[in-house]
Amino acid sequence: MAGHSKWANIQHRKGRQDKIRAKAFSRLSKEITIAAKLGGPDPDGNPRLRLAMKNARGDSMPKDNITRAISKGAGGEGDAYDEIRYEGFGPGGIGVIVEVSTDNKNRAAMEVRTAFAKNGGNLGETGSVSFMFDSVGEIKYPTDIADEETVFEAALEAGAEDVQSDDRQYLIYCAREDIAEVSGALETKFGEAKAANLIWKPQNNIEVGAGKAGTLLKMLEALEDCDDVQNVYANFDISDEVMASLDE
Repeated sequence: MAGHSKWANIQHRKGRQDKIRAKAFSRLSKEITIAAKLGGPDPDGNPRLRLAMKNARGDSMPKDNITRAISKGAGGEGDAYDEIRYEGFGPGGIGVIVEVSTDNKNRAAMEVRTAFAKNGGNLGETGSVSFMFDSVGEIKYPTDIADEETVFEAALEAGAEDVQSDDRQYLIYCAREDIAEVSGALETKFGEAKAANLIWKPQNNIEVGAGKAGTLLKMLEALEDCDDVQNVYANFDISDEVMASLDE
């Protein structure tokens, strides 16, 4: 299981759903506004906006929120955002990639640096971590759309490279440049995906024991809670036994 997906599952188990949902809506609105501002309000001619709207609908964002975010960007009301990638290391040598969209680079840098430093991590240079990840397209569907064999065959036929699954969802991976084509083909067969994103997928995961797991999760939570942070990826795995001990 990719580290970022493991992190999503852990958040789900930890019962932070209301907070996670509010942050997700904020991120989605920001992405829609940026996409509309940069590429115009017509999703047919703006692939980034089309993808952002798909993800907003997949996360059950109200239609009015989506419309407002598009209007804000198209009308030039949105702030000028810088998109920045930070790379660093967490407890246990875990590689972490943090994607930020911010209207204040100094604030964002301080918040990200503080989240690392206060939780046993440290920022690295650009490229110090990303070589351990692949930049790919990831398309998510709930497991109730079809059985695993059907999804796997449909994904390969659509041009995907790999399919993984857990008890809640299918994760379909493709080359980043193919995400629009693959997600479109899958949508024809299974309906609109829950999400379709360009992500950083770990090449290998590092097992984290009980001694480091709690601190690592605190660091990831601190990063997720930063207003400017859009996405956090990490190449870790935590066993169910260790998670159970943390929940006690």
